[in-house]
Amino acid sequence: MGTLGARVTSFGLADLRGALHAGFDEGAWITTSFGIGQMVVGVASPYLGAVFGARRVLLLGIILFFTTSLIGPLTDDLPAFLAMQFLSGLGSGTFIPLTIIFVVRSLPVRMVIFGLAIYAMNSELSQNVAASLEGWYADTLSWHWITWQYCVALPVMFAAIWHGVPREKVNTGLLRQLDWWGLAYAMGGFAMLYAALDQGNRLDWRGSGVVVGLATGGGILTLAFLVRELTTPRPFLNLRMLLRGNLAILMLLLAGFRFMILSTAYIIPAYLQTVQNFRELQVGQVLLWIALPQLVIALPLAMLLRRIDGRWVLGFGSALIGTACLMASQVTSQWATADFLPSQVLQALGQSFALTSLVVLLVRSIVPAEALTIGCLLQISRLFGGEVGTAFMQSFVRIREQVHANLIGLHVADGTGAVADRLAAYAARLGAHAADQALAAAQAERLLATAVTTQASVLAYADGFAVAALGAFACLGLVAVMRRGAPAPF
Repeated sequence: MGTLGARVTSFGLADLRGALHAGFDEGAWITTSFGIGQMVVGVASPYLGAVFGARRVLLLGIILFFTTSLIGPLTDDLPAFLAMQFLSGLGSGTFIPLTIIFVVRSLPVRMVIFGLAIYAMNSELSQNVAASLEGWYADTLSWHWITWQYCVALPVMFAAIWHGVPREKVNTGLLRQLDWWGLAYAMGGFAMLYAALDQGNRLDWRGSGVVVGLATGGGILTLAFLVRELTTPRPFLNLRMLLRGNLAILMLLLAGFRFMILSTAYIIPAYLQTVQNFRELQVGQVLLWIALPQLVIALPLAMLLRRIDGRWVLGFGSALIGTACLMASQVTSQWATADFLPSQVLQALGQSFALTSLVVLLVRSIVPAEALTIGCLLQISRLFGGEVGTAFMQSFVRIREQVHANLIGLHVADGTGAVADRLAAYAARLGAHAADQALAAAQAERLLATAVTTQASVLAYADGFAVAALGAFACLGLVAVMRRGAPAPF
């Protein structure tokens, strides 16, 4: 649910804007406010869990998420809904960092690797079932269920945590030792950078004072955070541990895989909606083929990682992702659901291998006492990696589409025989239904312009898949320089 929130909302933005009487620009802040809430609390929640106990923080997060999800759709006021989205982000942002801490510290040693495998599955599964869920809500129920869906699942989660997560004593002594300034710098800086990335493509990056202000302010606060954590004797986030073993490479790989996952998760829906005019439910039929293999492969992968060096599994997964992206880069304007399935099933397998082994290698690189820092770093890498991937791919596809449209337009402007033949064929078909030949000729020119735009979009999406493939092979290069880790108890 922590990962699903922003994704379902992204697919349902048109429905939400209509219900809230919001324009395109105002409605764009709906997903941003949710992500900011997750970023703010994601940095702090591991330490809240250390002070008050993971069980208490998770239960309070569920109550907050449930309450805001329930009452959010009952308002038709955009500022009130944005506030509910931010608070929902605060509640759900506690889930992912505290779950990894619970898995490492509380599960029996023989069960840890299975817990990590299921933990790694959450990102893949939730990213790719979102389109089907939103489409089904819109067609069958109502837009309210974009947030009300959590009110069905959260009570089950509440009961599981109430009975399954052990009670811990409150340790208020940690509050006196906490580096409050470092925490404040991190929360403010990361939240501002996240907002700048999320709004940058829409507001034209350097052409927007809002984006420049957010990026500058966030950069200054983040720099202050880094200086603080590297100089204070008791940092709240021990960045020095990144210099040990493979941790720095593993964090880069996590951000890189999130970049690729969100990139391809953006390209396929954008292609199907722009070129084929698919609705969300039809888009979801493609994305489900990425999600479903996770349910089958997660636990066998955990058993495999008990016997094989995780670097080999990680490298194999990276190679599969790169190959799948190269296959998808052959996309044409005729592709529909079935044409994406071979590459997406291969990518699903690759992402399962890569993410599961990556999480296992990360946890094997630390001792349980460092779980707080890992919880923070995982949330930061997960959110920033995904946001950078989405922002980069949106801007890259937009620019490449403009380039291809200009290049194709040069051939159209030349007025060659092929262009004249195409216009004549259009005019002949339209003329059979229109008495005015001048009107038929004008409509033929509009059809040709539409064909140029469509082809430019297809070529831009193909370039996007090619860039994602390069990213996968770059990750494979990082895997190649990793050193063998120390023996782990699981």
